[in-house]
Formats: sequence, structure tokens, C-alpha cells
Amino acid sequence: MKIAIGSDHAGFIQKPDIIAWLKEQGHTVIDCGPKTDDRCDYPDFADKVARLVASNQADRGILICGTGIGMALCADKVAGVRAACLQTPQFAHLFREHNNGNVLCLSGRFVSLETNKEIITEFLTTEFAGGRHSGRVDKIMREDDDQFCGVDC
Repeated sequence: MKIAIGSDHAGFIQKPDIIAWLKEQGHTVIDCGPKTDDRCDYPDFADKVARLVASNQADRGILICGTGIGMALCADKVAGVRAACLQTPQFAHLFREHNNGNVLCLSGRFVSLETNKEIITEFLTTEFAGGRHSGRVDKIMREDDDQFCGVDC
């Protein structure tokens, strides 16, 4: 699988270990930066990863910042991306199974490297269930359409 990965300075501490671990598993990794742990702005890296996923240049994306929250907010604004900040393997499983999530956002400050690896494993190995979830994902994705005027209250 081709995986785009990015972080900010807070998530950088885990990024090299995660990249090496992913490569050991046979994945192709696109490192979108940063190259050091110097202070930087997470939206820049979230945008790079999200656009690679949205354009099908990467199969999935992984983003790491202090909490994962800012990365998720930014990445999810890119049309075609379903991003979430997750702290448990169980949530990662459901994110893939029910939401066909394609960008995983992790906390580099509050979640251990080992737990993040477990979360990534679920994210990469769980298939989308389809079925009743397909229509719901379609409804999520209609929000990317400029012509969609919203659901009446």
C-alpha cells in the first residue's frame, strides 16, 4: 500500500519510527515532511497528505501532531478526504469499517508509539464493510459538492 505521512514538530518524534516500521511491512511511504522537529505549522503538512490521498497518488494518509485534532480538522476540508483523530485501535477499526476513512490523525504527545502502531495496523488492515454504511458515506461526501445546499431542518 502507498501511504502518505506527515507531521508537525509535536508529532515528528514518532514519525521516523513509524515510517521505518511501515517500510518493514512492505508499504511504500511518501514522507511529506517536515524533515526536522523545528516548529512548523501543521496545516501545511495536513494539506500535502490529504491532497495526495484525494488525488489517488496515495492509498491512505497518516498525520501526527500533538493531539491529532488540528491535523484532522485541516485534512478533512480537502474534498475526497475522510479524516479522523483516533486514540484506540477499536476506533480505527470502526473508522475504516463504517466510514471508509482514508486519513488517520494521531497524537504524538498523548498516545504511545506502540499504541499508535496498533491504531495504524487496524487502519491499514480493516476493510470497508459497505452495505448500509455505503449510503451514509455517500451522504458524508455530498458535503464536498458546492451545489449541495444542505439538508432541510
